[in-house]
Amino acid sequence: MCCPAHKIEDELEMTMVCHRPEGLEQLEAQTNFTKRELQVLYRGFKNECPSGVVNEETFKQIYAQFFPHGDASMYAHYLFNAFDTTQTGSVKFEDFVTALSILLRGTVHEKLRWTFNLYDINKDGYINKEEMMDIVKAIYDMMGKYTYPVLKEDTPRQHVDVFFQKMDKNKDGIVTLDEFLESCQEDDNIMRSLQLFQNVM
Repeated sequence: MCCPAHKIEDELEMTMVCHRPEGLEQLEAQTNFTKRELQVLYRGFKNECPSGVVNEETFKQIYAQFFPHGDASMYAHYLFNAFDTTQTGSVKFEDFVTALSILLRGTVHEKLRWTFNLYDINKDGYINKEEMMDIVKAIYDMMGKYTYPVLKEDTPRQHVDVFFQKMDKNKDGIVTLDEFLESCQEDDNIMRSLQLFQNVM
């Protein structure tokens, strides 16, 4: 028979947990993680998000810890939207681990598709210069004041211009998924950076 203290603890945990993830076997089949890795990831996720879901504010707070010298809030906003594939305003463990699986262990094509989705802020199927400028500025802000040269506004614009010169194959002012995939696969630096975290876990 369970003692009253444990019963109260169990009931408290049940009321706090809003979302329980799918079965480990199902997640193991859907991702590139082992059951053991999923258990470790879930413990970490539950430690940061006891309710089983993370909202954007909590996501920003967690992400800010990794970039103490800059303002990571805008980049975290875009990243959160990419993780929140169902656009519900919250990220469940399944969403988190599926994205992590792609980013760490996915094929080159999967990683590039995920990155394209991150840059396609308004989800209209292509990247325009304004979206790219928003992402690049957010990255500069996240990296902190030492990243910016004296003329703060020039460098993000230059990065966007270089990006579009490479990626916008038909020069129509937008980058489609096909253009993005083709351009990235032709660029050795991009391909090396994609492989960098291949076997982190």
